[in-house]
Amino acid sequence: MTKTTELGSEITVIEGNMDATGIKFAIVASRFNDFIVESLIKGAIDCLLRHGAQTKDLTLIRVPGAFEIAQATKVIAQTTSVKKFDAIICLGAIIRGATPHFDLLASTTIKALAQINLEHSIPIGLGILTTDTQEQAIERAGAKAGNKGVEAAAACLEMVQVMQKLKDNSNAR
Repeated sequence: MTKTTELGSEITVIEGNMDATGIKFAIVASRFNDFIVESLIKGAIDCLLRHGAQTKDLTLIRVPGAFEIAQATKVIAQTTSVKKFDAIICLGAIIRGATPHFDLLASTTIKALAQINLEHSIPIGLGILTTDTQEQAIERAGAKAGNKGVEAAAACLEMVQVMQKLKDNSNAR
């Protein structure tokens, strides 16, 4: 698609759309802080279904905690060569406590997911909350601040489309 810029010239625009038809999603979700994560899961699934996904194309993988999300995600990303999944949505909640554990866990988990994303070129929707309080987590899981599970699913869906168009564009040359 081309778009006219303010300078009057046309540029090529590559962007995703919100059509989940035929796309296979893995949803990796932690059981720790389940009262929060369950709302993220429901939001992500609802978003995907509203945009054309079929339940048969969604797989929910439950892991003990946020730390284990990266390991499961890496195994899933490695199996994409057989096209089992087109994208991975990661959902969890890391809530600050009285020790430095929060900072180490949040940093390590997010960095690991970023590395997997770059190494395997698979879209990863990041829906892992990192909050100071349970109240903040509740707000981000469907209360005042929206549902970050929905946002992670929507971003992941859009990136699946962008990545496909980028691959198609590079193959056309």
